[in-house]
Amino acid sequence: MRCRPDQAAAMSAFLMNKAFLGASVGVQNGSKTTMMAKATKIVKKAAQQVASKVGGGSAKGFRRYQGDALWLPNTTRPDWLDGSLPGDRGFDPLGLSKPTSYLQVDLDSLDNNKAVNRAGQIIGTFTPGKTQVSSEALAPYNEVFSLERFRENELIHGRWAMLATLGVIVAEATTGVSWVDAGKVELDSASYLGFNLPFSISQLVWIEALLVGGAEIYRNGATDLEERIYPGGYFDPLSLASDASARTAKLREAEIKHGRLAMVAFLGFGVQAFYTGEGALGSLAKFANNFSPELAEKISEF
Repeated sequence: MRCRPDQAAAMSAFLMNKAFLGASVGVQNGSKTTMMAKATKIVKKAAQQVASKVGGGSAKGFRRYQGDALWLPNTTRPDWLDGSLPGDRGFDPLGLSKPTSYLQVDLDSLDNNKAVNRAGQIIGTFTPGKTQVSSEALAPYNEVFSLERFRENELIHGRWAMLATLGVIVAEATTGVSWVDAGKVELDSASYLGFNLPFSISQLVWIEALLVGGAEIYRNGATDLEERIYPGGYFDPLSLASDASARTAKLREAEIKHGRLAMVAFLGFGVQAFYTGEGALGSLAKFANNFSPELAEKISEF
């Protein structure tokens, strides 16, 4: 029988307690003292064996996983995903980030004096080297479909999704307006969190385009792969992740995990809005109404 270390510790204490009670009874009966003393030794020995075999006598309730953390148990990691990127769990079932290989084909025969001109045959394959950032604006990478390119896009989309999901919940809770109808309200008068803004909707669009576009132009001006996604400086005023420490690695992994969760969450917001016509809190209230009308009423009061 196998049990957890904390269960083994509790079992050992229970057996030793029983042994102590048995010894006390044996002393009171007098004639059974020798027999109960032998029983006490046997029980103590058994308790020690149980504690030593399960967890090595340790009271810890878990053990840190030492294997390769994969997205699905009993799977193998692709060769091109070596686990060096934050949040890399070997997930690429379609092989989208697999390094591209090009076929090298010989020249076709173009001799006009021959009756038949043979097509060029495949003479080998070519795999580009490490992805580098180009200075050309329309082709920032020498390999468009590369792992580095996909990681940059995933991280940026995750950051936008985290802002969007938080903004949806906060805006709906403070204004009572569903994010589905937020555009209609903004067309009437620009407002934020219930405060009227001295801008028209067209002015807000221009301001957003200039600010976001300026930030993207600044980011795309960097040719270092690390700096493009982790610029630091003004974007890390507390210097929480500006060095190559273990803390920085944990923060980067936490960021990509939260970004993936936020992307899934916002996809859920969109599906709910399409199916129910409600926002995030409205859809949650409809779901809660199926098993707890009181909870649905409290959610609707936000």
